[in-house]
Amino acid sequence: MSDPTRLSIAQAARAIRAKEISPTELTEAYLARIEQYNPLINAYVTVTAERARADAKAAQDALAAGKDLGPLHGIPIGLKDLYETAGIRTTAGSKIFADYVPVADCPVATKLREAGTILLGKTNTHEFAWGSTTNNPHWGPTRNPWMTDRIPGGSSGGSGAAIAACLAAGTMGTDTGGSIRMPAAACGCVGLKPTYGRVSKRDVFPMSYLYDHAGPITQTVEDAAIMLQVIAGYDALDPNSARVPVDDYTVQPRDGARGLRVAVLQGIFAEGIDAEILAAVNEAAKVLAGIGATLENVEPGFGREHTQAGFRAVFAETHSIHGDNWASRPQDFGADLQGILQVPLPDARGVTDSISAASFIRAACQELLERYDLLLVPTMPITAPPIAAETVELNGKQVATSGLLASLTMPFNLARLPVLAMPCGFSSEGLPMSISLVGRPFDEALVLRAGHAYEQATVWHTRRPAL
Repeated sequence: MSDPTRLSIAQAARAIRAKEISPTELTEAYLARIEQYNPLINAYVTVTAERARADAKAAQDALAAGKDLGPLHGIPIGLKDLYETAGIRTTAGSKIFADYVPVADCPVATKLREAGTILLGKTNTHEFAWGSTTNNPHWGPTRNPWMTDRIPGGSSGGSGAAIAACLAAGTMGTDTGGSIRMPAAACGCVGLKPTYGRVSKRDVFPMSYLYDHAGPITQTVEDAAIMLQVIAGYDALDPNSARVPVDDYTVQPRDGARGLRVAVLQGIFAEGIDAEILAAVNEAAKVLAGIGATLENVEPGFGREHTQAGFRAVFAETHSIHGDNWASRPQDFGADLQGILQVPLPDARGVTDSISAASFIRAACQELLERYDLLLVPTMPITAPPIAAETVELNGKQVATSGLLASLTMPFNLARLPVLAMPCGFSSEGLPMSISLVGRPFDEALVLRAGHAYEQATVWHTRRPAL
C-alpha cells in the first residue's frame, strides 16, 4: 500500500479487515507523516506517539482475538485541544491551562476510545475557541495545507488542517459560530455540526453553553457518518444533552437526493459573497438537481442584524467562564481574548434581546424547513485569507475579515440545526470552496444522505494538497 494516510476511514477499515494493513502499520505511517509535516502545518500542539502505539497494539490484539469493535477499530484520530483526555494535557489553546492534565476522558473521548480508535494527539485551536483563524498566540498559528501562508479557519483549525494534510484519518472539532464548518471549508474537508444536544459536550472546554456543538471533521461524508454513529447519544450528566433516539447514520439509501426539496437561500447567503464561491454554489445546486432534488431560490427571513444581535449573549457567557482568571491573571490571555474581555458585560436587556434574536432566526428556519427538506448555502463568503490579514479583497473591494468568516455559519448555531459542510470546488488560486446543507433538528441522517449523494456525483473530496 503506497500511502495509507490517504485512505478515508471507511477505506482504512476495509483494508484492516482484509489484512492489507494492520493498525500498528497505519499508526506508524501517520506518526511518520506528523513528524515530517507538523513542524510546517502546526496542526498538533501535543503528539501522543507513545499512547498511539499502545492504542494500536491493543486494537491489533483485539482483532486477532476476534473482537471487532466496528468501523473505527484501529483508526488513528486527533482531538481538538478542548476535549479532556486522561493523562494528556488539555490546554484549550491557552497559557492558563498549559499544564492542565485531566484525570479522566470526556464522554466523547471515552466513546471513541471504546470504539477502538488510536489517539495521535491534540490539535491546535484558537485560544479558548474564541476566533475563526487558529492564529494561536501561545502555540503558534496553524497553516493551511493548501497554501501555508493562509489560515486553516478556526477555531478548530488544527483539526481541519490535520485532515487536509493527511495527519489523521478523522478529527473532532467544536462549533459555536462555525468552528467545525469554517476549517472544513478552508481546508477542503467535510465538517458536521450536529443538532444542539445530539453529542455530549461534558468536559469539553466551553465557549458558549448556549450554542456550543461537538462534531467531526473528516475526508468524506461517509466518514463523518461513521464518527457520528459512535459519539451521538444522550448523556444524563450533560444538562444540554437531548434524549432523542440515535438513527443509523451509516446506511446510505439508494434514493440519494431523489425527491428532496432544497431551498437555496438568498439574501445574506447570496450578497457580499465571493463571485467564484457563488458560482460554485450554483453549480452544486445543478448537481443536486441532476441527481433528483428539486431546488428553489428562497429568502431566508432573517438578516445579518439578527445574527449579530443573537450572538451578543455569548459575550456575557465569556465573562462568566473566564471572569476569575481575567481578574487574577489578565496578562496570560492573548490579544484576542483581552480585547473581548475588555468589552463591558452586556446588561440584562442586552442578553434578553440577544436570545430573542436567536429565537427569531430559529423560528424563521423552522418555517423554511416545514416547506423544504434541506437548505443549501455557501459555507464561507471567501476562501482562506492570509494569516494575520485584517482585510481581504472581495469582489473588487477591501473588506475587513473580522466577523466575515463566520457570517454564514453563525445563524445555524443560533438555530441549533444540523449542518454538513463539504467541498464544492476550487478557486482560481487553488483554494477550496464549500457548500453547506442544513437540516431539521435531529435529522442528521437526511443531511448525510443528501451530502453523500452530492459527494458521489463530484470529485472535490478526492483532492489533496501537495505538501
